[in-house]
Amino acid sequence: MSTDTSANRTWQTLSIQADSMPTLNQLFSQQSNRGSQYRVAACDMIMDFSKQKIDEAVLSNLITLANERELAQQIHRLMTGEIVNDTEHRPALHTALRQPQGEQVWVEGINVIEQVHTSLQKAEKLVERIRNGIWRGYSGQAITDVVNIGVGGSDLGPVMATTALKEWTDTAISVHFVSNMDGTQLDSLLKVLNPQTTLFIISSKSFSTIDTLSNAKTAMSWLLASHDNKATILRRHFIGISTKADKMSEWGIHVDNQLMLWDWVGGRFSMWSVIGLAIAIKIGMHNFYELLAGAYEMDRHFATADFTQNMPVLLGLLGVWNSTFLHINAHTVLPYDGRLSFFPNYLTQLEMESNGKSVNRQGEAVAYSTCPILWGDIGSNAQHAFYQLLHQGTQAVSCDFIAPIKRYADAQTINKNLLEQHGLSLANCLAQSQVLAFGNAAIKDSNNGVDKFKHYRGNQPSTTILLKQLTPRTLGSLIALYEHKVFVMSVIWQINPFDQWGVEVGKVMANAVFDALVSTQELSPQQAQPFDSSTNQLLNTIKTTFAS
Repeated sequence: MSTDTSANRTWQTLSIQADSMPTLNQLFSQQSNRGSQYRVAACDMIMDFSKQKIDEAVLSNLITLANERELAQQIHRLMTGEIVNDTEHRPALHTALRQPQGEQVWVEGINVIEQVHTSLQKAEKLVERIRNGIWRGYSGQAITDVVNIGVGGSDLGPVMATTALKEWTDTAISVHFVSNMDGTQLDSLLKVLNPQTTLFIISSKSFSTIDTLSNAKTAMSWLLASHDNKATILRRHFIGISTKADKMSEWGIHVDNQLMLWDWVGGRFSMWSVIGLAIAIKIGMHNFYELLAGAYEMDRHFATADFTQNMPVLLGLLGVWNSTFLHINAHTVLPYDGRLSFFPNYLTQLEMESNGKSVNRQGEAVAYSTCPILWGDIGSNAQHAFYQLLHQGTQAVSCDFIAPIKRYADAQTINKNLLEQHGLSLANCLAQSQVLAFGNAAIKDSNNGVDKFKHYRGNQPSTTILLKQLTPRTLGSLIALYEHKVFVMSVIWQINPFDQWGVEVGKVMANAVFDALVSTQELSPQQAQPFDSSTNQLLNTIKTTFAS
């Protein structure tokens, strides 16, 4: 926590308020207008946070804490290219990726907006060649399938967005995604794809990620089995996306097929860049630009709206209130729309990789809870999977409900029942948040606790976000909303959300383990080196099984 006296005082006040916070039933009894009082709108979205365990005093103190942490100044620093990633000495300019041409953000004497649009223009040319059948494989046939090979931010964002925006697909080209290093996804695809018409995108910020390069190597081997001219294969069947032009060239990616990133783009914030090439191939460049425009609209709202009406600020402050002060250390995201099926997965990386930290920016251990464990699923699946725990378990869990208001505008020409199904989904969304908040009190003719097996305790806080409808633009705004939520929380917690050192240590250790795995030397289960006795024994078991 900051040594700033006023911030400490506000922090202590919030801790006291948390200890005496009324239940949601009590709060709604005290404030009959909560539904209109705790509600903000922006970017064709409405956020209702009336079912959060807050009152006016708490909200006022949270905003005071944000001001004492100089949140407005930190937002300005983020968006203007100052170094906000302390440990890697970099800006974090994902917002620059969606700024319109003609804007200016300077880093080391370079207007990065010009760099961004130069890269996007090159991507647009590639997209048009692929979608219009101009790009040809080694046999002269047009591309029918594109395989994006990446992991983490190079996979989760493109997978999520192409799934969410499937209705905007206007090409017969199929887009596939491969991320896992064990080869399962790639093996399944290579059994059905045609090497003559398949194009691979290798997406890797460092162009050294073992997960990605091992899959790329297998893809290359598959192509060479059908055509032995490696230079032709590389020119016709591979696109590279990275910050490292030299490494792409060393691997063999032709310079015309190289798309550039920059170190100031974090992987989990990179889908707005050329990392989104697979999205653009699927939905077209026009719709990809709409995605960027929606994110930019949320950026402007975040940078200019008063904190009392600022959607990302309020969402972030609520996250801090729940996790740090109310000690609710689990959070679930519940989209009531099947198109958002990968959105919870996307947020697990965005939030937990960013804010899953236990030291502050000064390197000191924090004395409070930071990022909660986050998971989720689409509503109907979640209801039949883990809602049992939400309603009757022993864990306190905060929830985000997300749903579009309008859907199936053309249902009369397709199937009227689809409109009814959408209505059922919305009804379930609203009903579940009621029961989570109020328990048995929300249910007409409730047993009022007579049957203890049918008792619902309630008092589980939630926020409901309604989109006017799901489009490329509103999806962009929704994703940017959560990006900025993460930043707000990091400012209050005084941690750096833009590094991920916890991801790196396992990769380094894996290299040593792999060397031992392929070695012929047997390891003593008792010896301390090179690993612990458990790992030594497990390695021996694996090696023995391989040999048998």
